Amino acid sequence: MSSSSRGPGAGARRRRTRCRRCRACVRTECGDCHFCRDMKKFGGPGRMKQSCLLRQCTAPVLPHTAVCLLCGEAGKEDTVEGEEEKFGLSLMECTICNEIVHPGCLKMGKAEGVINAEIPNCWECPRCTQEGRTSKDSGEGPGRRRADNGEEGASLGSGWKLTEEPPLPPPPPRRKGPLSAGPPPEDMPGPPKRKEREAGNETPTPRKKVKGVRERHLKKKPKPPLASADGPAVPSPSPQREKLERFKRMCQLLERVPDTSSSSSDSDSDSDSSGTSLSEDEAPGEARNGRRPARGSSGEKENRGGRRAVRPGSGGPLLSWPLGPAPPPRPPQLERHVVRPPPRSPEPDTLPLAAGSDHPLPRAAWLRVFQHLSPRELCVCMRVCRTWSRWCYDKRLWPRMDLSRRKSLTPPMLSGVVRRQPRALDLSWTGVSKKQLMWLLNRLQGLQELVLSGCSWLSVSALGSAPLPALRLLDLRWIEDVKDSQLRELLLPPPDTKPGQTESRGRLQGVAELRLAGLELTDASLRLLLRHAPQLSALDLSHCAHVGDPSVHLLTAPTSPLRETLVHLNLAGCHRLTDHCLPLFRRCPRLRRLDLRSCRQLSPEACARLAAAGPPGPFHCPEEKLLLKDS
Repeated sequence: MSSSSRGPGAGARRRRTRCRRCRACVRTECGDCHFCRDMKKFGGPGRMKQSCLLRQCTAPVLPHTAVCLLCGEAGKEDTVEGEEEKFGLSLMECTICNEIVHPGCLKMGKAEGVINAEIPNCWECPRCTQEGRTSKDSGEGPGRRRADNGEEGASLGSGWKLTEEPPLPPPPPRRKGPLSAGPPPEDMPGPPKRKEREAGNETPTPRKKVKGVRERHLKKKPKPPLASADGPAVPSPSPQREKLERFKRMCQLLERVPDTSSSSSDSDSDSDSSGTSLSEDEAPGEARNGRRPARGSSGEKENRGGRRAVRPGSGGPLLSWPLGPAPPPRPPQLERHVVRPPPRSPEPDTLPLAAGSDHPLPRAAWLRVFQHLSPRELCVCMRVCRTWSRWCYDKRLWPRMDLSRRKSLTPPMLSGVVRRQPRALDLSWTGVSKKQLMWLLNRLQGLQELVLSGCSWLSVSALGSAPLPALRLLDLRWIEDVKDSQLRELLLPPPDTKPGQTESRGRLQGVAELRLAGLELTDASLRLLLRHAPQLSALDLSHCAHVGDPSVHLLTAPTSPLRETLVHLNLAGCHRLTDHCLPLFRRCPRLRRLDLRSCRQLSPEACARLAAAGPPGPFHCPEEKLLLKDS
């Protein structure tokens, strides 16, 4: 159904994605279904591009590109903790109008919408509920399945086509053996077949009679008052009720048609001749009398003249009627699968001009010119022509992207970041969510610098499940609610490794600069840091309230790997440091910068003595308690 049939202001249905948490998502491929056999890993051609049948997600979620129809922002339920606040900031998709909105943007309250407990982020919005619209009025929507029994989910506007005649049953399959020239002789020696013995004494059952009466009523009497098989006629109901009753009976008929066709094919396979299933229009006399031929009887034979004799029961009259032409066989239905679009064509090496010739400067020369432009100027150049637009996406032109202090990050912004593949990304003091950050990190495998200062821990926790092989700088300054347990999740190796892979390295093994200013870290966190981040050359622990003299002893101990690698150390604002820890810094031979400003218990005289002696060479102090050494 088109979106226009769902009502005014109906939104387009969004294709949902895998939740990655249910039992089907976390299991492995079975290797036996036709989708697995098509995969290249199991020796197939890899054309279907479909997941395993056993890995079909049971709770699909909205895609990361989904935004609110009213405010244009993504879901922000990860930024709050209360249940009511989470519900107000989460995206909800209506099963009737398909609109995706924040419940908080509707200003109508939670009790007025009907939430679907089976599918996440799915409900019947308060607007549709107030208008009296239900899922029955909207036909097939997301999370809705059409009912085949006609009792639940069936309505006049559900997309079914009400017809007065039942559909013809499918033709029986063709026999591979040769057809007999005529009816088989009835005096053929040999024991009679089981179905023929049983059908010879079989009489029409009441169920078949009632079925014939219903079919006759659906065909011949669509408008007169309804009559039951065993009772008198009843007064005519309302037209809407009459249509619903006809619909229910049609659904019951559709359920019985496959059984009839299968029994017909069975009886035909038992005999030596190939028969054709008959519709009700081809047997008006039988439908009028309320009788139906016994499909499995021994008297049901077909000859060359196109006549068929049927003996409904023992002692009954022999009935015959002309047999119509058999319908043509249906062509084999091919399986339909989603085909991925072809890859993008390579970028042109020259700039085509309006006259038909090419510009003399090649693409490499243009990129050298573009490298001197600012990001704003590059965006202006992208509007000149399509060729420049493709050239300006080159990742060499975007070594660093700054999105700091943005109120919200929209899906087009995230897609633009992924297309440019920057080496440094600044997301400090933004409202990025965990889902958005995880989506970004999984697509920026060459990211070397990541700044997340001022973000919430609910968003930063995405670092615990994202691979960062090229990361060299990580800025986590002034993140709220980060303690030893949260830092442990970032430093420890990932618990879920792929089969056959033994990964014992931490996620920050290759990080050279780590900024942890303003966090509530203790000596337990520093021990984890020494073990799982041994290549640190710059460490920022400024304004950490729990850092004191024992912390400096851990950093400069003989067993500490940072003793030989530290070059820059920032301990400004650590009020627990005293003059007794200053001689410990002489153990770090490569130390070039030591920031001890705003440390109340450190005296300027003790800092001056350390600067004069210093590790291998003396320091100079441009400011009080700031020690620098020329490299």
